[in-house]
Amino acid sequence: MRPTMSHWIIVLLLGVIEGITEFLPVSSTGHLLIAERLLHARQSDLFNVVIQAGAVLAVIPLFSGRILGALQNPGSSTVRDYWTKLIAAFVITGAGGVVLDKMKVKLPEDPTPVGIALLVGGVLFLVAEWLIRGRKGNDQITWTIAIAVGVGQLVAAVFPGASRSGTTIIVALILGLNRTAATEFTFLLGIPTMLAASGLKIFKALHHPPVGAAPEDWSAVGLGFLVSAVVSFVVVKWLLGYVRNHTFAAFGYYRIAAGLLILIALR
Repeated sequence: MRPTMSHWIIVLLLGVIEGITEFLPVSSTGHLLIAERLLHARQSDLFNVVIQAGAVLAVIPLFSGRILGALQNPGSSTVRDYWTKLIAAFVITGAGGVVLDKMKVKLPEDPTPVGIALLVGGVLFLVAEWLIRGRKGNDQITWTIAIAVGVGQLVAAVFPGASRSGTTIIVALILGLNRTAATEFTFLLGIPTMLAASGLKIFKALHHPPVGAAPEDWSAVGLGFLVSAVVSFVVVKWLLGYVRNHTFAAFGYYRIAAGLLILIALR
């Protein structure tokens, strides 16, 4: 069947939603689940994974300075310490992810847990901002922070709506990291984490497609990938500048409002 105009509009909308929410601390998984429910347009798992990969790949150039610095000064103790802790957090997340996959943990598609996770996360953001009010925070990644952030990503992986970036940023803030350092460490960790997860899911989807599944619409997948990548680049570039002079309170209030709306309207 030839795709209709409404089909392409839905693909564009989902690409935009993924691009906006992948790195913002508001949960891309939760927003995609709700959007697909409202639009009555359940997409394939492969589509959702590929547009997520597009959003992640797009932000790599924004961290080129940090990445090139590590490559040019591998002997620096500061560089080595930072990347060792980043790798350790990635290993924790990766190992935990393998365990969850072996346990066949599957995200619920019911909007209720999404609404609850958004609501709870919003409250926690406001609590975190209240706890650190007046504190300058530091930019030193400690082992406690690295381990906690790795574990935080696993928590977010189990609860749709929790938000990987949201959960880890809250943890880092409470443990004393300033907003800029917390955001950067979370995003840098998210790049290999999400690319590894996306690569594995894409491999499985291509080599072990669900029985009876319709052929994949690769033109839609490609468009969603491109849209999410462009939007993600713009949004993350804005957010990295935003957190230098603003708190995360606005995201907390947004999550609370979105969570309540979901619980009331979509239960």
